[in-house]
Order: sequence, then structure tokens, then C-alpha cells
Amino acid sequence: MNANGNADADGTGFDIVIAGNGVLGLSLAWVLARRGQRVAVLGQPHRPWAGSAAAGAMLGCFGEVTTSLLATEHGRHKLELGIQANKLWPQWIAELEEQTEGTPVKTAEGTTVVLNTIGTAEIDDANYNAIRAELTHYEEPFEDVEPSDLDWVDAEPISRPLKAFHIPGEHAVNAAALLERLESAAVRAGATLVPEFATRVAYRGERVTGVVLASGRTLSADHVTLAAGARTQELLDSLPVGPRIPRMVSGYGVSALIKTQDGTSPDSVIRTPNRSFACGLHVVPRGDGHVYVGATNVIAVEPRDTAEMRDLVFLLQCAHRQVRRNLWNSEVSKVQVGNRPVSMDGFPLLGDGGMAGLTIMTGTYRDGLHLSPLLAQDFAARILGEEPRADLDRFAPLRQPYRTGTREEIVDLLIDHQMGIGYEQDWTIPVEWHQWIEMDLRPATLAWADELDPEFTPPAELLFASRFDPELVSLLRKYYATCRENS
Repeated sequence: MNANGNADADGTGFDIVIAGNGVLGLSLAWVLARRGQRVAVLGQPHRPWAGSAAAGAMLGCFGEVTTSLLATEHGRHKLELGIQANKLWPQWIAELEEQTEGTPVKTAEGTTVVLNTIGTAEIDDANYNAIRAELTHYEEPFEDVEPSDLDWVDAEPISRPLKAFHIPGEHAVNAAALLERLESAAVRAGATLVPEFATRVAYRGERVTGVVLASGRTLSADHVTLAAGARTQELLDSLPVGPRIPRMVSGYGVSALIKTQDGTSPDSVIRTPNRSFACGLHVVPRGDGHVYVGATNVIAVEPRDTAEMRDLVFLLQCAHRQVRRNLWNSEVSKVQVGNRPVSMDGFPLLGDGGMAGLTIMTGTYRDGLHLSPLLAQDFAARILGEEPRADLDRFAPLRQPYRTGTREEIVDLLIDHQMGIGYEQDWTIPVEWHQWIEMDLRPATLAWADELDPEFTPPAELLFASRFDPELVSLLRKYYATCRENS
């Protein structure tokens, strides 16, 4: 290992090799290294394709609530994991900042959820009310805010806020600062950074023995954890258990760092409910007169590393029209692209990988960074043979795909979101056309779902994306055929 904590990757053996140097991988490395384990973390330093590096890093388990999340036991369980993680963040940040130097990690005090005139009642109003209902159910504090009193919000009149409430317990962190500090903390604790990708997992019989690097060299290890985000599928494909695990695709997203014209930024996160197959529009303070703007989510078979013009234009227009008009005259300091790891049933892949010495920590979609303190401590306990810290059995990687609803329910949700896209893009149609379009879309989408597979229906965003992506269609059909073979 050199002075910067980077390994020369010459075949050195480790107790644990972690494939992936995003927030999840580094968090686990930090916990394990502090426990005296010889840990190697793999990944290129600039983290191409990673979701962590481009994340808004909202610590918002309640802010992410949707009616579709609450429609299944699996979705509610994921919410409860988020609530559990939320309680760990204050101490997690305090320890991280005590042991390292750099930019402060926390950037926002609380989250303000806005219901504005954009979108539809079926999605925006329903999800806005669902967030409030779950806050009440779990006795988490929140307070209503008069739209005219919203700090920093100055939307255009036709996008004005109708209602708003503030969640004082849901903050945000600076993803870049968090990654920098986690890396520093892990190295100080004794972890080794290997600036290469793993291309496959090495194994002998039913036991993993290490990983093969892009250079062709091998790192041996008693235990391997796959936490490479949307790139994890390549490693799963190298294993005999791979076909028994829900395949993963990418939830590609574009974000931007904006230097505000007047040098101001809000104190809290400002966001809408989730909508249009994506996370809600959100503005997050980043200090020094900068804000982070995000919203987009596009399902793609392969991770992307550059932004499409339409996604960037859409994002910037949403930000200045729905949140603050003078953002239009502000500077775009940086455009970022990230890829969320999305399993084909939409739920995380967490736990035993089906071979001795293998664990999988991915498929977390938009929740990986928020869950990182909980998952890092839980996986460390499992690897070391201790009592688990969380109930992850429901998200065991080896499983048949979970069903998020009946085919008709999933199609109904898809249509609601698809129509919402139109209104968010300011389409102008005769009043009765909304009903006519739905009347044509619903049977066409049902027919497409029937054509895609006679038994399984993917989550709404994957079903929507499959209509435009033949490669995704092929992957879904092969995956569902394998599921029937393994049932």
C-alpha cells in the first residue's frame, strides 16, 4: 500500500474485498477497518457512472414516500429501514467529522415539501398527502407553512405553490464532502484503496476466493461484498448464482450545481413529492451561494456518463419556473450524471449472495446513500458473524421477483405518471383529450404488458421504458423465463 492508502494490487490477500467505492462501499470499509479487518475497496477514483457522486444526498425517508411504495409490504418495510437509518445519521456525521478534515458534511436543515400547480391530483396530491399521513403515523414532527411565507421560493405565477409543510428531521448532506471524508476515514482506519474495477468474482466450488481486476490481476479474499451500484450486474453475471438474482438496470439521472445570481441559497431542502417515474424536483443548499438541482430518472439498460440535452433542459426549466425565477440568470457551475442501481422488481438486493463468503449490497435505487450507516453496520455484523442490526431477510438477493401490484394496477399507475409528464412539460390539449388519451393508452399498455410476458409485470417505470428499448425488452423476457425455470 502506498502513502495515499492505494494498493499496488499485486495479489495481496485481504479479509474482505469490497467491489465499489461509492458511499455504500466506503461506509462498509470504514466500519470493518475500525474492527481490525484487512479491507480493500475497489473502484476508479473519479467514480464513473456512480450514483453517489451526483446525488442530492437528501436524508429523506418520508420525503420519498409515495402511494405505490405503501401499496406493498415490501415497500413499507423499505420505509421502516429508512426511518431506522435516519436515527443513525447525527452520530454518523459527528464521528466522521471528528476523525477527518474537510468540507462540512451537512448542508441543509430540514426539508420543505411543496405541492404546486404542476402535475396531477392522482400523483402529486396523493403523494403529498401520503407523506403527511406517514409522518403522523410514525409520530414524526412536521409543520404547515403558508405558501406566501416559503423561504427563498419565488416561482412563476402558473407554477406557484398551493400548500407546503416542513419536516425538521430530514436534512441533506454534501455528497462530494461525504465521499471525501469516508474515503479519508476508511484509509486512516487501515483500509486499502485499489484504483481499479473488478471485472469478475473468482470462486472455487461454492466459495468465492477474491476478484479479478480490470488489469487481469487477482486479489484474494475470504469475503467479497458487491456494492458497485449499477455496475454490479457485470459481476453477478460472472457467478453461477447470477441468474437467480433479479437483474439490475440503471436509473440514469442528471443534476446541476448552480451558482445563484444573488449569492443566496435556502436553509432547507425544497422539494416536490415524487412524480413522473422520478424523484420530485428538489433544490438542496450546497454553501457559498450554490444550490444543487435534481429531479430526473430514466431507466436504461447500461449506465450513462453524459447528460442528454433534453434532460438537462427539462431540469433547469423546472428549477427556475417552479422554485426560483432568478435561477434563470444564474450560472451553471457543473452538470453531473449518476446511475441508480435498479433491480427488475424495484426492491433492494441486500444480504447473502448464495455462495460462501459472498454478500450483495446494491439495488437500493434512490435510497442507498440514506441507508448507508444502517447497511454498513449491519453488513459488518453479518460478515463478522455477529447479530444483524437490521431485518433484511425480505430483500435477500436470491428470490423470485416481487410483484408490486396486479397487472391492471401497474398499468393504471403507469398511465397516471405518463399523463403527469405531459402536464409537467406544459402541454396544452383540449379538456376532453385527457380522457381520450387515457382511453387509448390503457388498452395499448395492457396489450404491451401481455406481449412482454404472460405472467410477470415489471414495475411501472420499467414497463414504461420497455416500450422504447428493445434491449430492455430482451433482458426482461430472458429474466422472466429464467424465473419460471427456477420456480
